[in-house]
Amino acid sequence: MINPNKTLSLAIMSGKGGVGKTSISLNLGYALYQAGLKTLLMDCDLGLANLDVLLGLAPEKNLQDLLKQDTKTADVAVAVEQNGLDVLPAASGVPELVDMDEDMQNVLLEKIVQLAGKYHALILDLGAGISRTVMTFAAMSQLRVIVVTPEPTSLTDGYAVIKVLATEHKVKDFLVLVNRVESKSEGDKTFNRLAEACRAFLNIEIQKLGHIREDRQVGEAVRRQKALLALSPSSPSAQDIVTLSNRLKRYRSDNADAISRRPVLRQFSTLNSDF
Repeated sequence: MINPNKTLSLAIMSGKGGVGKTSISLNLGYALYQAGLKTLLMDCDLGLANLDVLLGLAPEKNLQDLLKQDTKTADVAVAVEQNGLDVLPAASGVPELVDMDEDMQNVLLEKIVQLAGKYHALILDLGAGISRTVMTFAAMSQLRVIVVTPEPTSLTDGYAVIKVLATEHKVKDFLVLVNRVESKSEGDKTFNRLAEACRAFLNIEIQKLGHIREDRQVGEAVRRQKALLALSPSSPSAQDIVTLSNRLKRYRSDNADAISRRPVLRQFSTLNSDF
């Protein structure tokens, strides 16, 4: 079994919906799996879960079942690829999951951390926006990836996410991924606009994880309920995602000592303290 403290947790989030966040979560997990990292995908979009939909799965259980004491996390996890890529599905339209109280959160956290220790990477696909549950899961994670597009509304909402996490949860480190760009230069320009705003108004230096090019094959993969990397591994978006996954794999390797000193997910009582 992998040491739990060697598991890298990564929250994928956005201020605005419809920026491709869930597709990125799925394919980034697939790429890490292909690179030899055992990966667990957790659908944290508790109000509008759709990771299972993108994969064409019909899970018998979901995160709501984990709130029952007799349900084990392994009973809820669904294999996407044998011996390497699993998903923890959420439930759509379940009010108690959207705004969990701290007791419910702690029940979920304990079970998730136990399971996550069996993986090299834990990817949390968060809902869009700044709800309490989204902010909590983001602050618990070791790394946060803010997904934006070149659209002004996406940048504005992405900035809002960073601001809330920085001011209310004392989070200062953010990776930014620019999706649906026509070129690298457009990705750089978009990132620089957000970076300048964060530097000027929040005194935060955000980091660029990379960009993903616009690609018609992404929509085709969604329609066919398959991972893009499985359907069209040579497509532009798939190539960009592999590049991103390699950067994250190197990060995990280069920062192994630091990761070993961090919990997979922070306890709720320590969310306003440093790792």
